[in-house]
Amino acid sequence: MNEELLLALEELCEEKGLDKETILDALEAALVAAYKRNFNSAQNVEVQMDREKGGIHVYTQKTVVEEEDYVDPQEEILLEDAKKISGVYNVGDVVNIEVTPRDFGRIAAMTAKQVVTQRLREAERGIIYSEFTEKENDIVSGRISRIERGNVFVDIGKLEAMLPVNEQPSNEKYEIGQMLLCYVSDVRNGTKGTQIMLSRTHPGLVKRLFIREVPEIADGIVEIMGVSREAGSRTKIAVWAEDRNIDPQGACIGPKGARVQAIGDELKDEKIDIVKWSEDPAEFIAASLSPSKVLSVDVDYDEKTAKVTVPENQLSLAIGKSGQNVRLAARLTGWKIDISAK
Repeated sequence: MNEELLLALEELCEEKGLDKETILDALEAALVAAYKRNFNSAQNVEVQMDREKGGIHVYTQKTVVEEEDYVDPQEEILLEDAKKISGVYNVGDVVNIEVTPRDFGRIAAMTAKQVVTQRLREAERGIIYSEFTEKENDIVSGRISRIERGNVFVDIGKLEAMLPVNEQPSNEKYEIGQMLLCYVSDVRNGTKGTQIMLSRTHPGLVKRLFIREVPEIADGIVEIMGVSREAGSRTKIAVWAEDRNIDPQGACIGPKGARVQAIGDELKDEKIDIVKWSEDPAEFIAASLSPSKVLSVDVDYDEKTAKVTVPENQLSLAIGKSGQNVRLAARLTGWKIDISAK
């Protein structure tokens, strides 16, 4: 090591956002291991690096003992010998004796390269992990790079994310090279680096699409109060506005239905029911059963159940195919719903 190499290390740390002192501490620890490995040393060893000039010194550390206690010459030094080095030493002190090998500079340079490379890799992983942790529960766009065993791998810039089979709607097909918008459901920091798990079935995808398409939601004028979804088939979303002069449903639908249409296109024509939220459970439950009409709602607050009456010709619509409509309404409202016709 020399001043030029130390300067290069300093510039690299500044460029990559690494802490120079942390790198040097790690380098000293790695050099201790390198010394023991290359010189078959079982001694207590310390490596000190000159932070100004880059010089490296290896010291074996020995404890000062009286002659009657002298047992291990690898780890101990007699008091009289220690006094020859410096008169300040007393029993119990630790003496540093320099044992720097003649060709240790070559080993140090190789070790420095390995340490810096490893720390750079760790730092880059940390940066990527931090960056994508902020994107968790948000949406990202990328291009499909490969498909293996049904799992879709998406290039999202700095890494490849995975869309597992169980996070894919049954009505969607994928091809290599296709652009895809996905919900970031999980960010993991494993031994192989940052792993990003994507979803196209998560209700959060619908919520994020509405935030992106509807300025009133992005600005907080209209709030999303809940989402229930059966991916690839139907979604119900409850919205609300504190200002009574604002129509939250109309804002989500957009001019000539453009906003909800854009979201439907992204979800491959998944049906979307936009429901007006209400703090009155009966009113909210009636709205959640859209598109069917509701005659009455009788709620039991203790059991959190609701008996809903609909016109005879609306019964199948209220229940939905295979019970989907009432099932989604129950999830959206958090109430158990029993429907009958009149």
